[in-house]
Amino acid sequence: MTRAALIIDCDPGVDDAVALFLAFASPDAFDILAVTTVGGNVDAMSTARNARIVRQMAGREEVPVFVGAAAPLVRPPIAASHFHGESGLGSLPIFEPAAPAAPGDAASAIVEMVMSRAPGSVSLAVTGPMTNLALALRMQPAVARRLGPVVAMGGARSEGGNITASAEYNIHADPHAADIVFRSGCRPTVLGLDATHQVRATPERVAAIAGIDTVPGRAVASLLEFCARTQEALVGWDSPPLHDPCTIAWLLAPQLFEAAPVQLRVETDSPLTMGHTAVEFRLPDPAKATAQWVTKANGDGVFALLADRLARR
Repeated sequence: MTRAALIIDCDPGVDDAVALFLAFASPDAFDILAVTTVGGNVDAMSTARNARIVRQMAGREEVPVFVGAAAPLVRPPIAASHFHGESGLGSLPIFEPAAPAAPGDAASAIVEMVMSRAPGSVSLAVTGPMTNLALALRMQPAVARRLGPVVAMGGARSEGGNITASAEYNIHADPHAADIVFRSGCRPTVLGLDATHQVRATPERVAAIAGIDTVPGRAVASLLEFCARTQEALVGWDSPPLHDPCTIAWLLAPQLFEAAPVQLRVETDSPLTMGHTAVEFRLPDPAKATAQWVTKANGDGVFALLADRLARR
């Protein structure tokens, strides 16, 4: 199996952390070039620390972590610690990791890694606000066409929003950055709430993860259990959706998903619908699609994949 060169751009965050554990547990599939972090679920220094904590727990200290943007391009920061806990990592113990962050900033690192490698050879998974990628595209627009597969968690159509009535958090947190990305020509595969709400951390699925006797397995079980408690308290769900890990699952096993070509635009002006994703399926010419929108996800398959990877030693 040929390993895919991969950059993970994230804002850990409980579900970002699960996505990182899944990617770190897949060395046969991914050559992880870097983890780049951004302010989002919690502030930028906390997301960078959290990525380094997960890296250390996974035993993958060789992967560099670059600190990224502390604030959105235009709007003020909007944190989501009410969902992710004060630290961003739920009830996981917080400590100062042994290995520091890499020198340099995330956007510059993305540009350097993409532009120094063969066109189409670097994949990118985005599980937070798209600020770092937008800044990289501003620095070097050619990044859009030079990237390989880009998969992002963000947006909503039929499911409505999870931070406002019509907006999903990652897009709402920096809609202007998302607008730049979706207009850039990089043609991402987008896993919005329409897809991730089909991948639920049911008690049975969480119990299966909790039975995995590895450091990543125990950590992911703790994260999922925290998420279940928080979601039940805040929105009344006993089986919370598993959002961000779906990006890594899509790269590992795209057969678990179905997607359709769309025109994708982001609302950046309206205070009422800021961050709304307008997803247009009715395309006279599918070749003019700006994204692939994931419509179906196999929840059993995603959790089986997660359990299999976390059990590996």
